[in-house]
Amino acid sequence: MAETVTRSSTTGPGLLTSLDPLLREWLPRQRWFAGKGRPVTGFSLVAATELLPATTRLGLYHLLVRAHQPLGPGPGGTEQPGDCYQLLIGVREALPPRLAPALIGHVTEGPLTGRTVYDALYDTRPAELLLEALRTRARIGGLRFERERDQEVRAGLVPRLVTAEQSNSSVVYGDTFILKLLRRIVPGINPDLELPLALAREGCPRVPAPVAWMVADPRDSADATATVGSADFSDEPYVLGVLQPYVQGATDGWELALRALAKGEDFTAGARALGRATAEVHTALARALPMVSLGHAQLRQLVAGMVERLVTAVQAVPALAPYETGLHTAFTAVGELADAGRTWTAQRVHGDLHLGQCLRSPSGQWSLIDFEGEPARPLAERRMPQPAVRDIAGMLRSFDYAAYSADPPQPGWAETCREAYCSGYAEAGGPDPRGDAVLLRAYETDKAVYEVLYEARHRPDWLPVPLSAIRRLAADAGAAAPLT
Repeated sequence: MAETVTRSSTTGPGLLTSLDPLLREWLPRQRWFAGKGRPVTGFSLVAATELLPATTRLGLYHLLVRAHQPLGPGPGGTEQPGDCYQLLIGVREALPPRLAPALIGHVTEGPLTGRTVYDALYDTRPAELLLEALRTRARIGGLRFERERDQEVRAGLVPRLVTAEQSNSSVVYGDTFILKLLRRIVPGINPDLELPLALAREGCPRVPAPVAWMVADPRDSADATATVGSADFSDEPYVLGVLQPYVQGATDGWELALRALAKGEDFTAGARALGRATAEVHTALARALPMVSLGHAQLRQLVAGMVERLVTAVQAVPALAPYETGLHTAFTAVGELADAGRTWTAQRVHGDLHLGQCLRSPSGQWSLIDFEGEPARPLAERRMPQPAVRDIAGMLRSFDYAAYSADPPQPGWAETCREAYCSGYAEAGGPDPRGDAVLLRAYETDKAVYEVLYEARHRPDWLPVPLSAIRRLAADAGAAAPLT
């Protein structure tokens, strides 16, 4: 690919000249920025598309930028191009008070000197432009807006930005649709679009069906509105966002669980229904997409990855060290079964299932959302078939998290919810997870180890929550693990 396609005066290197010093300060403060703790030393422009000219009252740019950061802490770390982020940058002479939370900064150099730039998702006009582009299947530079042929999108829906903390950004349109904009993006087929599309075409009602989606495609970039830098842009399309029906009045499972705990209420009916919903999604995914058998080599590789993550976590969090031997048995038990000839079936799964990824409508219907998987893992890994108990282990950990977040902790609440969830899963036709105790314990242990590392780095006050599970899991050195 040539280094660049046609550039306009404000979508070439000059645009980054204007934005670079402001983005270095603003980007690390965003909830969805993945490189926290390391300074941003610069940016490379992956792609830029001018959606509204900056010479007008409101300018608008769609940018894909790669943040450069040192590999390690301190000034001696080797610098390399890091993650690629999707930005929607608005340009005005000055911001009205309603847009004050969106401020990125005032430009003092480059072609935008004297203008004010901000996160345009806070602004109604840019958000309306995105919906109209999806509605009309527009193509602008390297941006492609796709829509399912049988899905209609009404014009004129009023947008509002979802301000709750998220690892991406979401805009709700008239309580009819929600547009999820992926912030940290990678080239290739994103499971957050792939899996809901497959489930919709399978007729599964448990996942809001994609209505439309945004893609950045280097093959469509030869346009005067677009710039593409060859060193950073892949030949594969980037999925940028997905428009889905908005479940009006829905509440996520985490909030519902915390409410129940605060009121001392039983949550087993909700947990059982959620287990049924999970089984229905797994069954539909197994019908829609290929399944594989995990034999000795694959299982040994799976165990090696879990052991490696445990060793890394123990080195980083000394509080784990007393439990390392007991935790290790959860993984070696899987290896021993593999050596004896045991195999497991693997399929496409949610990949990051927890209470916050589940919505309950006012009618009581559960839906599963956010099929992106764990964003820190490589895309190819997130798209690999895996045993369904990986999702189940994530949900069991989530019940535990809720119970131990209460004051005082309520381990009995977690136990009844976990049992009810597994029962509901089996009632809906899935194999009872409790019958696969060895693999379930291994995945739950792996998840708890990840949680310890995450909390130690980001939320030290929460560290006692996963450590309580670590003590339980390490003490259970037998092949079968009780659920609590």
